[in-house]
Amino acid sequence: MATQPSQEESPYHVAMVPTPGMGHLIPMVELAKRLVLQHNFLVTFIISSDGSPMEPQRQVLRSLPNSISAVFLPPVSFEDLPDDVKIETRITLSLTRSISSLRETLKVLTESTRLVALVVDLFGTEVFIVAKEFGILPYMFFLSTAMVLSSVFYLPELDQKYPCEYRDLPEPIQLPGCVPIHGHDLMDPVQDRKNEAYKWTFHLAKQYPLAAGIMVNSFMDLEAGAFNALMESKPGLRPPVYPVGPLIQTGSTGNHECLKWLDDQPSGSVVFVCFGSGGTLSHEQLNELALGLEMSGQRFLWVARSPHEKAANAAYFSVKSMKDPFDFLPEGFLDRTKGVGLVLTSWAPQIQVLSHSSTGGFLSHCGWNSVLESIVHGVPIIAWPLYAEQKMNAVLLTDGLKVSLRVKVNENGLVGREDIAKYARELIEGEEGKLLRNKMRVLKDGAADALSQHGSSIKSLAKVAELWKNPENNTD
Repeated sequence: MATQPSQEESPYHVAMVPTPGMGHLIPMVELAKRLVLQHNFLVTFIISSDGSPMEPQRQVLRSLPNSISAVFLPPVSFEDLPDDVKIETRITLSLTRSISSLRETLKVLTESTRLVALVVDLFGTEVFIVAKEFGILPYMFFLSTAMVLSSVFYLPELDQKYPCEYRDLPEPIQLPGCVPIHGHDLMDPVQDRKNEAYKWTFHLAKQYPLAAGIMVNSFMDLEAGAFNALMESKPGLRPPVYPVGPLIQTGSTGNHECLKWLDDQPSGSVVFVCFGSGGTLSHEQLNELALGLEMSGQRFLWVARSPHEKAANAAYFSVKSMKDPFDFLPEGFLDRTKGVGLVLTSWAPQIQVLSHSSTGGFLSHCGWNSVLESIVHGVPIIAWPLYAEQKMNAVLLTDGLKVSLRVKVNENGLVGREDIAKYARELIEGEEGKLLRNKMRVLKDGAADALSQHGSSIKSLAKVAELWKNPENNTD
């Protein structure tokens, strides 16, 4: 009769704890797949919930190999929070209020599996102390750029150095190894120092050094200066940093009507317009965008959403649409642009659109997942950042990598139709557009190299896997 393997003989096991939001879950799923397929780990996702519908997360996790499992924690209540609470506070609290049930789950896993590491995302540092209770290595998968990670490490110094709001600083801030950045372009949660979100972010920044290591969803060729600066810090001051990206969603999503439409368009002629799952414009701005696309004369594929004045939270939590987006488009717009543009009301298979030969540019909110998808497929960007760390991403793309145009807001707080038309024409037909496209192709090659058999990101993840299998080699 066969005997059960001892815990010492069973496969190495990793727990992953994403905070709410599909934009957090999907890159962690891609990391889990690599750990399973390339390094023979088993992975268990531990999912906290604020009470929002979890079916999208369940669908993603159900589609994964059997070596990746999931535990859904009981939802927590936010009834005590004010309606205007910042999204970053809500995300962090969804995890901190789940600590007791998470502890119970980790207890079961440590008793029944060979659990060697726990991986959290950028908001998950409260879990570090629980990992250490069980003698598990606490790691972070940082879902944004090395530049944003640098700003988190630099925040305590900024806080001490400047008494004013960072947006009021007259000179740009110089993060080590990064392009200079104006204070108003720093991530949203640090823009109001009196807000609870700032206090949470500052608290998180002080916990980052407690990680045994930080994996970053970026790659050396993309952010060599920032990574080198992070890696050159003295031992003990910062955890080791491992560039393991670009990890983007994989797998086909079937035949969609917009792909058939793209098949009929000339090569490199279409501007793809999409602001992500939560990027919603005001009614006035939506009309300017529509009229600007029309004025440009360029082909466009636009994922339009109903206008909503306060919709940033939609990126993470479901916000009910007001009406059909078509109700808010300028009168006659659809008729006038028929054959030139295609407007979708909810969703498009973004990976397939960006990889299509007809797509020549991407008007994007600069969420990091979208940026990486654009880089992997070599599509230059019109940067239109809306919230979170997206302005920082726009600075990196425009000033650092020089693969995007960045929109400018006029005196009315809008991006005007004439400017939108100019950006679209320049990106598809202009000389600057050609330069951006050529530079983006170089980044595309760099991304492919990083994930090739002997690429920098593959080697970097292999180092992490080796440390998990041989924790005695981990000096932190």
